[in-house]
Amino acid sequence: MLPPSWTPPPTPALTPPPDPLTPARDITHRHFQAGEQVVVLKGVAGGELWGDSLRVVASSWHTPTDEDGWRLRDATGGQQSYLTAHPRYLVHLKRRCPDCLIYLRAMEDYLLPKYASREQLIDCGWYTTTALGQLVHVNDARDGR
Repeated sequence: MLPPSWTPPPTPALTPPPDPLTPARDITHRHFQAGEQVVVLKGVAGGELWGDSLRVVASSWHTPTDEDGWRLRDATGGQQSYLTAHPRYLVHLKRRCPDCLIYLRAMEDYLLPKYASREQLIDCGWYTTTALGQLVHVNDARDGR
């Protein structure tokens, strides 16, 4: 899994597939702890899942979903060093917990066959960051934000 700290523009020649897994994922706020390293899966690169690697910092309210979220830090800085995200967007990067492994495997089974013949980085375009620094999945966006 490649964890760059930057997000490339969506690949213009491809229509991003819908994400049937993340919106239905049932992960509670308690699943993650401050200090853990996580990844937000955003697409495929070189035949593997790709996403942004972040560190869980502290509890935070996720306004777009009106639920408890996590304040995350990108250790490399990136375009935005801190952001807030809902737990269902996150996957443990170093800890091999069953819930995250099941989700990771389901994402691999769903995405990798779609892009098996492509080597370039494919950003599925499922996430955006609001003016409040909150990572929002397209299914959670309100009023087009």
